[in-house]
Amino acid sequence: MIEGREGARMTTTVEAIYEQGVLQLIQPLSLAEGTRVDIIVMTREPTVEGRTPADILAAIAAMPMEVGGEEFSGRDHDKILYGDKGAR
Repeated sequence: MIEGREGARMTTTVEAIYEQGVLQLIQPLSLAEGTRVDIIVMTREPTVEGRTPADILAAIAAMPMEVGGEEFSGRDHDKILYGDKGAR
């Protein structure tokens, strides 16, 4: 739970399938009718390199913020996003 101006906020991850313009949840949510939610969509389709967007974000998140006492420079940013071939 996250406490904010709006009160307590629950964060949960659910799986859904997009069909005919509607997201169909795989499992039901235990929310009261009329509850407003914010949705972040992360597709599971792999990239050309065979990695999903979630895999790429996890690799970026796992990178250290500081290397050898220096601030993170992002020098490996393109390699993580695009693989060994680099940006196109």
